[in-house]
Amino acid sequence: MSKTIAIAGKGGVGKTTLASLLVRGLLKAGRTPVLTVDADPNANLNESLGVAFDRTVISTVDELMERKDAMPSGVPRDRYLEFGLHEALVEAKGFDLLVMGRGEGAGCYCRANDLLRVFMDRLSGGYPYVVMDNEAGLEHLSRRTTRNVDALLIAATPSAVALRSAGRIRKMTEDLGLNIRRTCLVLTALNPDLNGRASLSDLEGLPLVGNIPYDGEVARRSVGAEALMDLSDESPAVRAVEEILARIGV
Repeated sequence: MSKTIAIAGKGGVGKTTLASLLVRGLLKAGRTPVLTVDADPNANLNESLGVAFDRTVISTVDELMERKDAMPSGVPRDRYLEFGLHEALVEAKGFDLLVMGRGEGAGCYCRANDLLRVFMDRLSGGYPYVVMDNEAGLEHLSRRTTRNVDALLIAATPSAVALRSAGRIRKMTEDLGLNIRRTCLVLTALNPDLNGRASLSDLEGLPLVGNIPYDGEVARRSVGAEALMDLSDESPAVRAVEEILARIGV
């Protein structure tokens, strides 16, 4: 059975950096293949992973829905959709990337979402590890397109605004009744002036599982939209994320 790690947090706190470093850590430990899902409509996880994508899951669903009346006779709709969605999968060394894309338009996608859930269940079952980079609203988690999350890591810079947002996200997961086995906080120091300044007194029920220190090389590469997969093993951020993986038991 696959283990799923999902990442959430307000914009600009380093969710995508955390996701890519988690993938790097899993690859280094030989825990492959990894299915990486970019569930943020502002998709840029591919840049930090060093790969390119041509299409998204939602754009593929849009195309298939537009020509649903022209589907081949005798081919079940779910199999036809699954075949098309496989075209959106980017294959790389040790991991594959699936970009979910923007939200739907004005049409009814209830049946498409049902089929997408079946596809995601089947697809994730073929990987020992799934890493999912979410938007703050947890849209794709709330649709249940990714279920049975083993660890939800809520990223936050050590600032009052980001920490309040982390608390709201935790409450949102509880209100949605999502099947998340463990929810934890990860502090990310994107600004060296903020390193270590945090007040966790109002975050009951959200244990701190790791603190990623400021890393100048990570900051430089992030500004230039450069890949993080070949960072040195001595990188402070790399070592911190490897410790997080050990603490969450994957």
